[in-house]
Amino acid sequence: MAQRLIQLKRPSHLVWNPVAGEIVQLLPPMRAASGLPSERGRNGRTCVQIRVIGSAHEPFTDTKLDGLDEILAWLDSWDVPRRWPAGPPLPFPHSLAAERSARLWARGGHYGHSQVPGACEGDPGSIDITRIVGDVPPEFALPRPREDFRLLERVI
Repeated sequence: MAQRLIQLKRPSHLVWNPVAGEIVQLLPPMRAASGLPSERGRNGRTCVQIRVIGSAHEPFTDTKLDGLDEILAWLDSWDVPRRWPAGPPLPFPHSLAAERSARLWARGGHYGHSQVPGACEGDPGSIDITRIVGDVPPEFALPRPREDFRLLERVI
């Protein structure tokens, strides 16, 4: 797979076989990869693209995830947040029509290809994101209680 991506001039940063645990690095994380549409691969401090060998029809998270700890440690060293802002990717083929929010993309974290703004692919399919990033509670911005604003008005 890694050789084919290089031939197509579409290298990702990593190619990972979760069953065999093989990980191949094709690019340094400071260099933009070319697996995302337009300039999406250049957004944010670090935008790492990982190609997982598998099928969108059969979620790779239903298999062994050999090498995942090493990948997560590497991503942690680049300050990639362990969160999945867009929520779990939809199952294939529904993922082909998934919402691709630029607002959520700007938050940073982990995303499936089907969640990248401007992309038209349906991978990775219905994966279990908790097997990748853990049981991270969703982040909701809660509005401040009205009492807080009344206190602020008195101080000013």
